[in-house]
Amino acid sequence: MAEAPSTTAIPVKPTAFQHRMLALSEHLAGTGAIKMVAIGSSTTAGEGDIVPYPQRLESALRQRYQGHVFDVLNRGVGGEEAPDEAKRLQRDVIAERPSVVIWQVGTNAAWKGYDLGVVAEAISDGLAMLSQLGADVILMDPQYVPALLTPADTKEAGERMVDLIKSAAEAARYPVNVFRRYDMMRRWHLVEHVSFDRIVDPRDGDRLHHSDWSARRMAEALADTIVTAAARQA
Repeated sequence: MAEAPSTTAIPVKPTAFQHRMLALSEHLAGTGAIKMVAIGSSTTAGEGDIVPYPQRLESALRQRYQGHVFDVLNRGVGGEEAPDEAKRLQRDVIAERPSVVIWQVGTNAAWKGYDLGVVAEAISDGLAMLSQLGADVILMDPQYVPALLTPADTKEAGERMVDLIKSAAEAARYPVNVFRRYDMMRRWHLVEHVSFDRIVDPRDGDRLHHSDWSARRMAEALADTIVTAAARQA
């Protein structure tokens, strides 16, 4: 297993996935389009005029894998959380029979003060449903932004949500990777000293959503992490 990058390295790199992306690796050895489905809330759906990450990820993967066609289907709905998303997994994800599923989750739970135990249970139930696909599954945890850092109880909820997502992935009965967005963005701010004015959409009064810069960088980091995990030897 690849070692995680130094937490003080500049430029900041995302933490490597724990598991090889076997389904993607097998599809890359063949021909035909590779379908991925991204489900989640506003980070996935897109907010304001920001190009959403699934579209950016599709372009990034096509650049990295010349000769392969990637179709990243955007199944994001702004404002939703895991209990809502789990209800539409069959229709919006499983029915599409993708090779890769990316489930962005946890932000609204922390920000809006949901019962985190209920959300964690919904994530676990959703992962159990996704097990029938035989796809590579990636959970994406919350973003590190001012809206999730203040007040103190919101920050505590955000950090607990990050831990619950990690625990849900570890408890799944098949390999589930976590894209550790919260930690990566935290290091953008604390290690690279990137200001929140650059990280957050300047038109967002809630100080919650990605700017164009951070959405682009996040998508590129996710693409690099996927490529590394797909290339890893069994």
